[in-house]
Amino acid sequence: MRFSRFFIPTTKEMPKDATLPSHQFLIRAGFISMEGAGLYNFLPLGKIVLDKIKKVVKEELDSAGCNEVSLSIVTPQSLWDESGRASKMGLEMLRFKDRKGTDFVLSPTNEEAMVNLVKNRVKSYKNLPINLYQINTKFRDEARPRFGLLRGREFLMKDGYSFAANEDDMVTEFNLMEKTYRKIFTRLGLEFRVVDADSGAIGGSGSKEFMVLADSGEDTITVCDKCEISANIEASKREPKKPYGQAPEAVFNKFKTPNIKSIDELSEFFKISPFYTLKAVIKRAIYDDSDEIVVFFIRGDDELQELKGANAVGANEIVDASEDEIKEAGLVAGFVGPVDLKIRYVIDSEVRSQKNIICGANEKDYHFVGVDISQMICNSADLIVTKEGDKCTCGGTISYTKGIEVGHIFQLKDNYSKALNATFLDEFGKSKPFVMGTYGIGVSRLVSAIIEQHHDTKGCKWTAQTAPFDVDILVSNIKDEEQLKVANELYQKLLDANIEVIFDDRKERYGTKINDFELIGFRYAVVIGKNLKDGNVELIDREGLNKSLISVDDIYKRVLEELS
Repeated sequence: MRFSRFFIPTTKEMPKDATLPSHQFLIRAGFISMEGAGLYNFLPLGKIVLDKIKKVVKEELDSAGCNEVSLSIVTPQSLWDESGRASKMGLEMLRFKDRKGTDFVLSPTNEEAMVNLVKNRVKSYKNLPINLYQINTKFRDEARPRFGLLRGREFLMKDGYSFAANEDDMVTEFNLMEKTYRKIFTRLGLEFRVVDADSGAIGGSGSKEFMVLADSGEDTITVCDKCEISANIEASKREPKKPYGQAPEAVFNKFKTPNIKSIDELSEFFKISPFYTLKAVIKRAIYDDSDEIVVFFIRGDDELQELKGANAVGANEIVDASEDEIKEAGLVAGFVGPVDLKIRYVIDSEVRSQKNIICGANEKDYHFVGVDISQMICNSADLIVTKEGDKCTCGGTISYTKGIEVGHIFQLKDNYSKALNATFLDEFGKSKPFVMGTYGIGVSRLVSAIIEQHHDTKGCKWTAQTAPFDVDILVSNIKDEEQLKVANELYQKLLDANIEVIFDDRKERYGTKINDFELIGFRYAVVIGKNLKDGNVELIDREGLNKSLISVDDIYKRVLEELS
């Protein structure tokens, strides 16, 4: 391909509101253009990269025995009503009526549609398991689209769904997809982590995310310095904290604590470690059609992880309760405790067996001492935020890193097949719901994720599997007949060798051409310029911008060696 025939609208201007390197460089280098908030066009360079990513994804999935399909991006809302997700998706799901008044949605994901596809078409256990996938457009009406392709409204996604006769076969498919995803992201040249995660609106259990490590990542990941255990902060677990500091010694009693509302004040008042205090976090839990005030009790030196809290009470989300809501619930802020508490509460599982705790007495200016939590009848769950320095279950030390989610796999079990009455006949002739898994990859998101991990101050640095072209031939002086002759000969030889090469034959200054090479991120540049008089050309490696003088007679062979 000749540069002069290619549509590559590069620009020096910084795009408005583009804060991340990938957003800036992909627009400046002419890979994408913004059509509207969260809506992007893929220009020729961007389409090449997108297709290369799709090719890797498709090859590995097909090799794993998956079957590609293509579903309509418009789905009847009735399917979402049947599954119960129509109300849970909220405003992110774009809904509309056709001319007959029938309700439809632009699919943000396709669990319902894929179940409907298999329903009544796979009737026997003998035809299971099967694994179907598509690489197709999705739409989510994000309230605040930002970060370019990383949080857009329209995006290209690979979504796959396995259907099995039993849970063991479902787990086998789940493990196969984890292995396959590892191959995909390794081939794409990415440094990534597989982390335990929360299932969110998709539902199910056994959820794992694939995180590309990048300082700009929105997700905080906990990693261990001894083992491979990693988790999204929302699902991270730790070894229970060991006691430290002065412990209280008291029989159960109510103690006057005037104006003592904070954990620090309480610890200082009793001269004890915060480890032996109980913190009350008051929240309003929001459900599909209702809400309620819930109290979460955690150790005094811990913090509530809000998604864990929401999951513990089955809420869609939990938000801070207002002062009026707290008063209406009969609670005294700063003095709330679980003893004889009349409203719903959950205690962190690490505190569940704790004795000799100090907590609020549900009365202004009073706390209980000597409370034995282990003797209480109450609900408990993992509620706390895992912090840096906490101990992993293997004994190692936990630290934080940042990641960009590019893949997510779930063990759905029969959540959707039951709701949509999708069944098969088992070996005994009994009707049973399919046992499902679901598996997603953000294909267009990967375009940005690769650059977030592979860039410098000058521009993109594409990996071997994703570079739009491997070699960029630059002629320093397009009017120099000898330079042009050598460039054309090398260009043709590389084309004949099936090398992906672009020839920058533009009538532009050398500075413009080399800046575009660095911005766009072709893997190598061959500069044919002033060194030609000595029989040499310059080879530049985009990864480190290392330069080498190579004989004209040897440059073809050297390029092949570098690309092998």
